[in-house]
Amino acid sequence: MTIAASVKSYIEGRGVAYEMIAHPATGSSHETAEAAHVDEGHIAKAVILKDNAGAVMVVVPGDSWVKLSAVEKELSRELALADENAAAGYFPDCDTGAIPPLGPAYGMETLVDRTLTSLAYVYFESGDHRSLLKVKSADFMELLAGVRLGYFCEEG
Repeated sequence: MTIAASVKSYIEGRGVAYEMIAHPATGSSHETAEAAHVDEGHIAKAVILKDNAGAVMVVVPGDSWVKLSAVEKELSRELALADENAAAGYFPDCDTGAIPPLGPAYGMETLVDRTLTSLAYVYFESGDHRSLLKVKSADFMELLAGVRLGYFCEEG
């Protein structure tokens, strides 16, 4: 159970309180929700898209899929899903596939789906496949201050 150095520094530097929730190793948001006994829709997952101009993080609920057309319209760019290995290169202190949804902590342009703003608490990857961080929704939005908000997902 670890928290990526970039994530820990970013969260603590903003004075945000968090709870770490340990769970057995998992490979997807669905598995993580079951293992941690958390509603999948309350998990903020990061999806990395890219084009020739670079990568973009889109943060959506764990039970949803990114609506690529909405992101492309928002950014006026043609994007494609980054494969797991390419995405891992942007998060050197994280396990492959365990991307924290905190793009600003990694200097990455970030878009957040508005449905996450209505939750009491948000859960998200800490950088490994064995722990989640739990923060108040208002604190989560504070960590993502300045990012683009919109409707960027469709239910899975």
